[in-house]
Amino acid sequence: MAGSSRALFLLTFLLLSFSEATEILVGGKANAWKLPSSQSQSLNQWAETSRFRVGDTLVWSYEEGKDSVLKVGKEDYEACNTQNPEQRFEDGNTKVQLHKPGPFYFISGAKGHCEQGQKLVVVVVTPRRRFVSFSPAPSPAEIEGPAVSPSSGAASFNVGFLAAVVGILGLGVGFL
Repeated sequence: MAGSSRALFLLTFLLLSFSEATEILVGGKANAWKLPSSQSQSLNQWAETSRFRVGDTLVWSYEEGKDSVLKVGKEDYEACNTQNPEQRFEDGNTKVQLHKPGPFYFISGAKGHCEQGQKLVVVVVTPRRRFVSFSPAPSPAEIEGPAVSPSSGAASFNVGFLAAVVGILGLGVGFL
């Protein structure tokens, strides 16, 4: 039974180690979703100094019933059009997962707030892949015996990692 617990812990650790997704509080603090007092207080200023990755979740904290968050397209963002949002949130604790790279546009649903600067665009970057670097395979002239086709170091790492995970799962199943 102890081996099973260790295998499950190790598998969980490995999976979490490869995940970098986090929850990000919009504006870096509670109740930042409000009319900016100046251009320097704009949430876009904050977003320009932040890094957003695929899988991250944006979290808005605001007073329920007094405001809303609208996910919109670029044209509606620029025009502050609140009529046809892709998504509307009004719960006061909005969470939106950034599921793909590229820009995401958000505006306030409160009348006149977007026009006064209560809007946000975040640009999501593709996560960097973390692969161990391997030396290239030797040329056929350096190998004695039959020629072997070289393989990608990244592919070898993926296969090795997958084999390790399957092995751990196999060990865990044997102890159940």
